[in-house]
Parts: sequence; structure tokens; C-alpha cells
Amino acid sequence: MHQARWAPLRQNQSMPEPIVRLTLLQQPLDNRALGAVHIRRITLQPNVAGGAHHHNTPVFGSVESGSVVFQVDGGAETILRAGDVFYEPADVLIDRFDATAEGVTFLGYFLAAPNQSPELIPGSPETHHHDRITQS
Repeated sequence: MHQARWAPLRQNQSMPEPIVRLTLLQQPLDNRALGAVHIRRITLQPNVAGGAHHHNTPVFGSVESGSVVFQVDGGAETILRAGDVFYEPADVLIDRFDATAEGVTFLGYFLAAPNQSPELIPGSPETHHHDRITQS
């Protein structure tokens, strides 16, 4: 029978940290009142383009599997992969949130004001705002 041997740590050895905390994203927010957080698991099949859109709430997210091409308000395109986090400000154009050939599943955290339902609105905020004014 083989017995395990226990040896004390030497001076130059160290124990691994039992808990490691790493900040992946720190995003300042405006002073909006927070009424609820809606957490949604969303899956886009391979090569599905989310299309230009915006949200009425800030959205934080974390990619669980697959990958997506992400672009906010004319900025650089980025490929997000499993474990990556992202932020979509309220009322700002999301140019691209397009699944790659492998598709994508992510968690979206929608920060809603009291009595507000999170929405995905096609197009830019300016177009949507302009449409509301012309329809009034």
C-alpha cells in the first residue's frame, strides 16, 4: 500500500490564494434610480447579426460560450469570447453585436429604473427619438 507523505512548507514556498478576486469591468453610472436588475441568458445562432440597436437601460454582459463581434457608437470592433465582459450604455448606438460562425450565448444584466421594462430598440437613439417627435 502506498502512503502519501506530508511535508511542511519551506520558507520560499507559498500556499495558493484560496480565493482570487479580479475586477473585469468597473463602469461609472449616472445617478439614475435603480428599480430592478433583469438578468437574461441570450443565445444567437451562428452568423446571426443583431443589427444596429440601442437599449433604454444600461446593459452589462458576460459571454458564456461562443463569440460575438461587438461595436459601440462607431468605436473599434472587438471580438468577445467566453469569459469576456461588456457594457452597453443606455440610449447609445450598438453598431454590432453579431454572432460569429460558432454562435454566442451570453448573460445580459439590464439595470432598469422603477417601473421600467428593458427594451432593445432597432436603430440609433437619434432615429428613435426623431420618430417619436414626428409621430406626436
